[in-house]
Amino acid sequence: MSRRPESERSDWTDLDLLTRDEAYGRLQEEIGLTVRRLAELGADDEAERALLDTRLRALREAAEDLNVG
Repeated sequence: MSRRPESERSDWTDLDLLTRDEAYGRLQEEIGLTVRRLAELGADDEAERALLDTRLRALREAAEDLNVG
């Protein structure tokens, strides 16, 4: 039993953490899904296209940050 009060104990374990490679791989999968979804949209789906474009940009930025090094 830990001597720290419950509020000071971390609820994280080593099993909860992704490596940079794992996170990068998951981001690449999401990027692929988002690109495919964008390709499926019709001309009338402008609002959804705008949301997916924003998501895709954010996913690519996050993946780029992880892939540096």
